[in-house]
Parts: sequence; C-alpha cells; structure tokens
Amino acid sequence: MRIFQLHRILRRSLLTLAACSFALGATAPARAEIKVGLSDWPGWVAWYVAEQQGYFKKNGADVKLVWFGNYTDSVAALSAGRLDANSQTWSDTMAPLAKKVDLKAVLVNDNSAGNDALMVSPKIHSFAELKGKRIALEQYSISHFVLATALAKNGMSIKDVNVVNLSAGDAAAAFMAGRVDAAVVWNPWVSKIETSGKGRALFTSRDMPGLIPDLLVANGKSLRDKNKRQELVGMIRAWFEAEAYIRSHPDDAVKVMSKVVGLKPAEYKVFLPGTRFFGAAENTTAFAPSSPESLLASAPVIYRFLSENKLIAGTVDYSAGLDSSLLQDALKK
Repeated sequence: MRIFQLHRILRRSLLTLAACSFALGATAPARAEIKVGLSDWPGWVAWYVAEQQGYFKKNGADVKLVWFGNYTDSVAALSAGRLDANSQTWSDTMAPLAKKVDLKAVLVNDNSAGNDALMVSPKIHSFAELKGKRIALEQYSISHFVLATALAKNGMSIKDVNVVNLSAGDAAAAFMAGRVDAAVVWNPWVSKIETSGKGRALFTSRDMPGLIPDLLVANGKSLRDKNKRQELVGMIRAWFEAEAYIRSHPDDAVKVMSKVVGLKPAEYKVFLPGTRFFGAAENTTAFAPSSPESLLASAPVIYRFLSENKLIAGTVDYSAGLDSSLLQDALKK
C-alpha cells in the first residue's frame, strides 16, 4: 500500500517476480482500444475479476490491463499520456491537478474501511494515553494521514506524539517486539498484530469514511475521443458486475485476486473485510456534491494534509478533476 512520492502516497506492492509475469502475460488482448494501469491494491486487483469473468467483453469494452509493480510509475505514466486511464488514489490525483494536468476521476473502486489501522498495546485504552508515546509509521504516507486524522478527531495533533519513521513491515515488527507503543500499518500487518494478541486497533480507516478513496482516473484526451470514451463507459459497467460477483462469490474472487499478487487465497482474504467495494449506488453518492462522503467533501481534508506537509504546490480545482458523465452513461443501460 501507500507511501507518498509525487506527493508520495505509494501503494507498496506485495508482488513476486513470478506474479508480475502472470499479471502481464495473462491480460494482454491483441489490439486493445484503451490501456489502463493498475497495481497492488484489492480495489484495483479486482479488475482481473472483471476480465476473467468476461465482463469487459460482455459490455463491449476492449481493455488492456497494464500492471505496474511500482505504483508511482503508473501515476506518472497517466500524467505523461502513456495510459488512457489509471488506478490511483484521490490524493495522488491532486498533485497533477495542481499542475493543470488534464485528468478526470470517473469511478470509485473502493474506500479503505479497516485495512489501515492505528494499533496499540493492550495497556493503552484511550487517545489521551498516547500523548508522548512512540508511534511507528511510514512518514508522509496513508498511515501518517490516518494518524493525523485520528488525533485531530480526538483533540490532539501529530505534535502530541513521537513519530518513528519505519516501513510498514518494520513498524509492525517494532510494535510486536515492544520497541514502540503503537504503530499505524495496513493489512496484512493489521491482521498479524491482532492474531499475535500483542495489539488491537484503536482507530481504523473505517472511522474516517470517504477519506481514503481509490479511483479510476482517465486522461482528458482519451475522454474526448468518442471511441475511447465508450470503452471506458463499458469498463465501468463491467466494474459493477465484478463488484456484485465479489460480494456473491468472495471465495472465487479471492482465488483470482490472490493469484495475481502471488499470495495464497487464505492470506489474501484478510483484505476483503477492510475494503469497501463501491457499486453503482456508492458511486452515485461519491459523485454527488451534496454528500458528506463525496469526493468533493473529502478533497479539502486530504489537500490540507498534503499542504501542511509540503507535499503539494498550488491550489486544486477539485470539481475540475471529476467527471460523473461516464457513470451516468453507464447507468443508463
């Protein structure tokens, strides 16, 4: 999952080289109309469910899925016009928007809803008890954002704790070894800490709905191409079928997704409860300006974190980075 690079949210890949070969080799139609980047996160790996279930073909979408072992490479590829669309966070879309790159978010795949968590030792029962404590996390990451949000919701700030900058795996190890008082990590480390009995979640991404959205973001030039636009509309329709399939056949879906990233199904299954996949209804809400959980509502909170940590330069016209018209077209079918 995630460390900031551009403004550095990076989804840290769990791939092996063999898994990369599978993903690249198994997903290349001969002549695809649109090239779509994706990397290692459940809401994006789920595109392979759409592909393998035949939902792209069914909905007339000629899609070439392009796997990126390094997530930030995919963000850069979209901004450079080498992709028609990419799977990326709302956060990672803001820096290009601030630079006036022509991008539009057209679909919400999911929200993190428990996959990111502030883990504390059993002796800590409240946020007040965290004051002055050592908390391990990847600095300027989604984990950092989760901690800042959690503290703010409880009348505290980052200045009230001592942040220890470690990678997610090292943060989890340091916590379980008792070298730090708390850690902010994501699955599978959340599950591993809980299973070990050495810690519990004091706050998770479920407690900050709408603030960690994962998107399909399209190149503006591709959206203005009538043929490519229709491919993207078909792709969105395929997504809704894939989302329904994941809900109704989770074990079968996990077999597909786990194979892509080189994990056993049982290992990958821990990601599903903490991933809130978005169907048609959730997307309609996410693109509704008046909704408190919409992309427009979450944008200022995310931007503030980026700005306060000097991870973004310039202002962002949030509404200019959204295009709900493809969603509306997809729902007409």
